[in-house]
Amino acid sequence: MTEPFDAALRPKSLTEYVGQEKLKDKLGVYLQAARNRKEALDHTLLFGPPGLGKTTLAHIIAAELGVNIRVTSGPAIEKPGDLAAILTNSLEEGDVLFIDEIHRLGRVAEEHLYPAMEDFKLDIVLGQGPAARTIELPLPRFTLVGATTRPGLISAPMRSRFGIIEHLEYYTPEEIATNLLRDARLLGFGLVEEAALEIGGRSRGTMRIAKRLLRRVRDYAEVAGESTIELERAYSALDKLGLDTAGLDDRDKKYLETLIHRFAGGPVGVDTLATAISEDALTLEDVYEPYLIQLGFIKRPPRGRVATAHAYDHLGLPVGGSDGDLGLYTN
Repeated sequence: MTEPFDAALRPKSLTEYVGQEKLKDKLGVYLQAARNRKEALDHTLLFGPPGLGKTTLAHIIAAELGVNIRVTSGPAIEKPGDLAAILTNSLEEGDVLFIDEIHRLGRVAEEHLYPAMEDFKLDIVLGQGPAARTIELPLPRFTLVGATTRPGLISAPMRSRFGIIEHLEYYTPEEIATNLLRDARLLGFGLVEEAALEIGGRSRGTMRIAKRLLRRVRDYAEVAGESTIELERAYSALDKLGLDTAGLDDRDKKYLETLIHRFAGGPVGVDTLATAISEDALTLEDVYEPYLIQLGFIKRPPRGRVATAHAYDHLGLPVGGSDGDLGLYTN
């Protein structure tokens, strides 16, 4: 059932793509210039939190240029031979090679990618020891589109070889609602605008999460015999899914409640906090904290995590807390 919601509903052009307006404007110029010159687009690096549309934009780039796209991921390219097979067997002139999670590309494979990106050639070593020899394989001019959620893990030599480097922002509830209304029309079921906005407001600014929530709300509506998702149904289904009005789930709320009740609102180190809620520190940093920071519920000063006054308000707690000494920092 994921196919209709994902691949089939994926926008095919920049005009169909909702949100990321500044990025779309710049990409439109770059793509038009490449088409005018009949050249491959410069290598492009897209970075930002997961679920914001990096893969979709890679497919749009290929569609706008009228070329094929080859999709792979950094962990799938373990050896230089894996990279050579992709570059020599799968790509034609002007094609797009999309590497998701490019920060997880192996170091040796990455170094072999440098001449392919710069000079469109691949050096292959045949044999071993004194008898080894190197042959140079020419490659068609292609566009590498890399996607990453961890741009800081990409080496400086790799980063410098991208001619276009762009960041994707979180979506507004209105942008998400517009996309969900489009999806509902294409799939042939009703969705009122107020319900779409409610789903958008609880989607953590992320289109992928919004589409997942739409699937679940649609399930509740269909089981109830409803062909249109009304606002009340959206409220009811989202509440049953454990999402509050800000899009926080039970784990988010456990994070905030632990920070406030067990550690007096902070500051507390991430490792200590992770142990307290039975989670690993990397998951806190990559999954939970970015959205909590975006909402203004926590801060991350050098001394540790701190709950803000907004977190207390959202949980219905007095700033400072009922325990008397909660909330060392509340701004």
